[in-house]
Amino acid sequence: MSERVARRLEEAAALHTAAADGAGAIAAAAAAIANALRAGRKVLVFGNGGSATDAQHMSSELVGRFERDRKPAAVIALVADGAVMTSVGNDYGFEQIFARQVEALGREGDVAFAITTSGASANVNAALARAKAAGMTTIALTGRDGGESGRLAAHHLNVAHGNTARVQEVHRTIIHVLCELVEEEL
Repeated sequence: MSERVARRLEEAAALHTAAADGAGAIAAAAAAIANALRAGRKVLVFGNGGSATDAQHMSSELVGRFERDRKPAAVIALVADGAVMTSVGNDYGFEQIFARQVEALGREGDVAFAITTSGASANVNAALARAKAAGMTTIALTGRDGGESGRLAAHHLNVAHGNTARVQEVHRTIIHVLCELVEEEL
């Protein structure tokens, strides 16, 4: 078992090191988020499963605080309202649970931030397409090859790996880096 533990930690470390190749894209995404927030716009963040909890984590760090006291940022995790998600899912289908919220809450100049390990989630991609059509800045934090989500995003942050757990581990680190950079800018 200890050999497996060591292998998993080594895999995670290697994937984090490889993610440093995307430092410029991460910095550009952080600047886009900070610029939108400074301009009085908001960030809508969403994803499924583990990525849904990452969306809530990111929102909580920026509405509350990450490392320093500051004015709260207008960041909304679209996964946080179970009543909206279930009513939209029931009335319009699961594919629309985020797109409908983007249409209701998003405005030109806002940011739509999608988190998906596959890049292929129909509900995430529908929301990104709706956001793009509305003139929102689109950011996708993805795994694998980025899929449709990566193609829909103005800013694509990709962890090019096929193991969901390893991708999510790096996603959480990238989210913390984004929060740190955005907080410094605010």
